Amino acid sequence: MANHSVDTLVIGAGPTGLGAAKRLNQLNQGPWALVEASPEAGGLASTDVTQEGFLFDVGGHVIFSHYAYFDDVIHEALPAKDDWYEHQRISFIRTHGVWVPYPLQNNISVLPVKEQVECINGMIDAQELRIRAKEAPKDFDEWIMRMMGEGLANVFMRPYNFKVWAYPTTEMQCKWLGERVAAPSLKMAVANTLNKKVAGNWGPNATFKFPARDGTGGIWKAVAKTLPKDKTHYSTTVTKIDGKGHKAHLKDGSTISYKKLVSTMGVDFLIKQLDADAEDLSLLKKATEGLKQSTTHVIGIGLRGELPSRIGDKCWLYFPEDDSPFYRATIFSNYSPYNCPPKDAKLSTLQYADPSKGKPDSTAKGGPYWSLMMEVSESPVKPVDLQKIVAQTIQGCINVELCKPEDEIVSIYHRAFNPGYPTPSLGRDAALAAILPVLENKYDILSRGRFGSWKYEVGNQDHSFMLGVEAVDKALFGSPEVTLETPDFVNGRRNTERRLTKA
Repeated sequence: MANHSVDTLVIGAGPTGLGAAKRLNQLNQGPWALVEASPEAGGLASTDVTQEGFLFDVGGHVIFSHYAYFDDVIHEALPAKDDWYEHQRISFIRTHGVWVPYPLQNNISVLPVKEQVECINGMIDAQELRIRAKEAPKDFDEWIMRMMGEGLANVFMRPYNFKVWAYPTTEMQCKWLGERVAAPSLKMAVANTLNKKVAGNWGPNATFKFPARDGTGGIWKAVAKTLPKDKTHYSTTVTKIDGKGHKAHLKDGSTISYKKLVSTMGVDFLIKQLDADAEDLSLLKKATEGLKQSTTHVIGIGLRGELPSRIGDKCWLYFPEDDSPFYRATIFSNYSPYNCPPKDAKLSTLQYADPSKGKPDSTAKGGPYWSLMMEVSESPVKPVDLQKIVAQTIQGCINVELCKPEDEIVSIYHRAFNPGYPTPSLGRDAALAAILPVLENKYDILSRGRFGSWKYEVGNQDHSFMLGVEAVDKALFGSPEVTLETPDFVNGRRNTERRLTKA
């Protein structure tokens, strides 16, 4: 790539980078370029295909939206009705030997009586805590105790959130919660328990869309195709950012000069690549110590046979207990039949779910097929044995009755994504307050995205895309970035201010 100059440079072709590029292309306010190290778009919203033909996403992604602009872009990229499947979320928590409809805090009526009593008693105690409290909760654990009580904390919230985040709830803040965690109603819990009823769907993803073909990654490849090819550069790696000189150095030895930079790299990684004033670098590197993250292991298995009736049309499932290493399992074949090979594809059996059942016949046979995708977190305080995690995950599937010991596994997928989750740690907000203004005000760098701006509460695909869109509007016009600055505001409404058909 030859040396050249642009007004705005975008690094990364995940949802955030594509959002920035889409807005730049729409506004046509000067030359711009997007560079991406991988050979194709998608980033942490990509999809892998096993050699047997099973698709697995980089984690449990689904499409639901708070933004009209995001919807416009997705519809432009995949406009046909048969490009999508639409689903009602059917989600459960597996605990104490029963399947509890999601969210558990609204459905304690399904729990055994002992746990029902513990949860209701805890909710009563929590009301008293809220009345006496004079200050906001100091951490996530204190929020749980005030909002839910010790019963729900011990039955679900503490063990589940440790499995998800790989950090204790006492090491996490609670500003990120918003619409992501349902605060329970004591009246509803008691009434439903006495009447043996369950609550209906809750949350922003009670209904969701999923692409018919090519998985979640197919969405972003389709969006990327709507951008001009001469401005999007794949397999192009940035090796250094000259902050003072406003220049990106590339692996091939060339450079791109810019006036404004929208970076979607992890902000900690960006700082390692940044050439800036020594005093600023010292401050920035020190501030990154307040940022925590976890690794996500995605383990997928493709199975031969009809989808079991016990699984039915379930979407994704949560697992707080230690009989499985994963915190979430997705019935990935339920999202689209094209996530599995066709019935007439002949595949060999790699193993029975329980290897003690012996060595299976290796003769290639036909389907039908179905698939499971599990997620396991890892951090310094929650290590993972890389040599055993796949076998432990498959055994966990047996333990929680997702599959049977004699089920035939025809495909196994495992990929670790580091980073996987941006942890809402106690030091996160102070770190971001120290880092982001320096990058922007002194070096014209807007660090945005799931790890670029490190805010999980605006880390879904629609949020991430709009972080890029709004970063461009900020860079060009000085517009406020409502997604970055006011997550609760954008999450509490339908955002219609921007549309694709007008600037």
